[in-house]
Amino acid sequence: MNKGLVEASNETSNDMLNKQLNQSFQDGKHEGGDAIVDRCLPDYQILPEITVEQIIHAGIEQLQPKIVHLLTPEALGDRIVAALNSHSPFALVRLGDGELLTLAQETIMSIEQIREEGSFLPYAGVNVPDLAVKGELVKAIRGASVVGIPKLRVRNFQPLAFSVFKAENIDYRGLTLTDSLVNYYLYHAGYLSRITQGRRVLLVGNLAKQLAEVLRSHNVVIAGEVAPVNGVPDIPRIKSIVAQHDFDIALVSAGISAVILSEWIASVMGKVAIDFGHLADAIVKGEAPYR
Repeated sequence: MNKGLVEASNETSNDMLNKQLNQSFQDGKHEGGDAIVDRCLPDYQILPEITVEQIIHAGIEQLQPKIVHLLTPEALGDRIVAALNSHSPFALVRLGDGELLTLAQETIMSIEQIREEGSFLPYAGVNVPDLAVKGELVKAIRGASVVGIPKLRVRNFQPLAFSVFKAENIDYRGLTLTDSLVNYYLYHAGYLSRITQGRRVLLVGNLAKQLAEVLRSHNVVIAGEVAPVNGVPDIPRIKSIVAQHDFDIALVSAGISAVILSEWIASVMGKVAIDFGHLADAIVKGEAPYR
């Protein structure tokens, strides 16, 4: 076939695909917005010249008394610094889709559904069914100083978090909540150096040694490196190793195990523990320079 004809054919195919994608987007936007408004309005009534965004904004204004305020990175950072200065226990834990899917076992979702939607769970350290780790996560949520939850109102994130809280009789009004991505927000707010400089820092997770190298280059005192962490079955061994160290703050990057370990470090050892997550990867890769 002539090269020009092939290129023209490819351009036509791409144009058609783009049109289909755009139409799908418009259809989805309509079904998730104006179509809902149409269904909510009584027969023979319309809201001309009022956009969906305006309607949602007005609704949010009416629902102000029900809004839950999340702890800001600055307020959280100041609490961590205060706990360090006063040698008080403090645990930040964060719930992502991995933790929430694990918590949803046999109450919100079937094991088969969790395996299908949480194919990454073994990488995060959990092989379902595992109701024991579910119980440990519930305990950690109740005992943590601050609990990060997803802000996104999408499947397996914020909606699943509150479904889990209800199923496990966890009163979220009694928790101090923040955004589950707050580890990154703390970094961008400049708290990494504030919580590590002049402190004895314990690093827990598979990247502990590499992270230690970066932090030492910035004169951070490393009290110990605990690695590897081989999923939640490895938690008892990790606890025994952590208990042998003297430190001020633990940065724990260990998947789902980090939630359980961070709360334990605070409640049992009386230390400050941060569920550090993939921020460790970003620092090691140079994507998040120490500051």
